[in-house]
Amino acid sequence: MSQWMIPQRFDIRGVVFDMDGLMVDTERVIKYSWDVTGEKLGYEKFGDNILNTLGKNRVQRNQYFLEKYGEDFPLQSFLDGYHQVYYEYEKKNGIPKKKGLMELLNLLKERDIPMAVATSTYKEHTVPELEKQGILSYFQEIITGDMVTNGKPDPEIYRKACQRLHILPQEAIALEDSYNGVRSAWNAGMKVIMIPDLLEDDGPVKECLYGKMKSLSMVCRWIKDEI
Repeated sequence: MSQWMIPQRFDIRGVVFDMDGLMVDTERVIKYSWDVTGEKLGYEKFGDNILNTLGKNRVQRNQYFLEKYGEDFPLQSFLDGYHQVYYEYEKKNGIPKKKGLMELLNLLKERDIPMAVATSTYKEHTVPELEKQGILSYFQEIITGDMVTNGKPDPEIYRKACQRLHILPQEAIALEDSYNGVRSAWNAGMKVIMIPDLLEDDGPVKECLYGKMKSLSMVCRWIKDEI
């Protein structure tokens, strides 16, 4: 695991954000929901599977479960169960924003740097989450997992985000927390900054990174100091 990698000076024309685990602290709640539901279905530490599915879209994730646990895996019961656990947790506790998010969004807005979201989560969940967090209006474009043919690590979602922002991929920064997301943005030709969440080791994607920072607050400070 490398230390933090501070990017070089760069004239940013746009920033594309992942959502889960990057802007909002959803991944830990999902892991908890998988643990609770998996235990009810007879599986121990089922939440650990999230480390193998981060960045994947719904179809990719469901296929992972069926390949690992077999065609007899009660997929629909699991999905219904964990969604219920998740929403009950969210209703009781809320889902916090990641450190530095609002500071970074406001800085980019002040500097008229266009922003987009590129998330594997489907639109039916993405837009309500961004609305609940009070950040939907900051983004000029929202690209979700059901708007592309190929999920991360394929570059399609990040290429589409850049196209919608009318910028070249090499002119933009991608902010990601998962290996699949990092590879997707890198494959699209973007400069990728990893902000670790559940996955802390950058080893598998180190060659793809333009930088690695502890939090979005650190990204904000870098832009203020260097850009």
